Amino acid sequence: MALLLGDKRTFAAEVGDPDGTGLSRVDLWAAGQWLTCDDNAVYVPQFRHYVGLTLNQLPADAVPFPGLSPADAHRRFLADDDGSGESFRFFDGWGPTTDNVTSFLFRHNGGLVLTAEFWRQSHLRAHPEHAGVVFTADIPTDELIGILEGLVAAL
Repeated sequence: MALLLGDKRTFAAEVGDPDGTGLSRVDLWAAGQWLTCDDNAVYVPQFRHYVGLTLNQLPADAVPFPGLSPADAHRRFLADDDGSGESFRFFDGWGPTTDNVTSFLFRHNGGLVLTAEFWRQSHLRAHPEHAGVVFTADIPTDELIGILEGLVAAL
């Protein structure tokens, strides 16, 4: 039986039962978009480890690029060659399930904002309406922490 953590309109994870081989189904959503549409089978030990690391590395209180919209900040991170966006990457190391999106998490308007952009050409051919679109979702810090902690516990 699947366990849904969070709200698909902002950020959510749905965890299925393990299959006995170290794999489990995990579906992720952000801003109403199903992010794990290409691959939702996770290797549990690795995935749990990296979700735990994400919990310990949530962004500091600094607001990158004050005055820019979340989508424009996302694009700016991608355009900067100095690596300044690396510390704001979200889903970093989470494995193949999240390799089809570029995502950042940063402070904005007193809370957190999560951005996600599909980049894989096969996805963009199937969903041309996603080309160049940066999906954004505001999420309270404690809500995100609760979802991530719940995800680690469920795995």
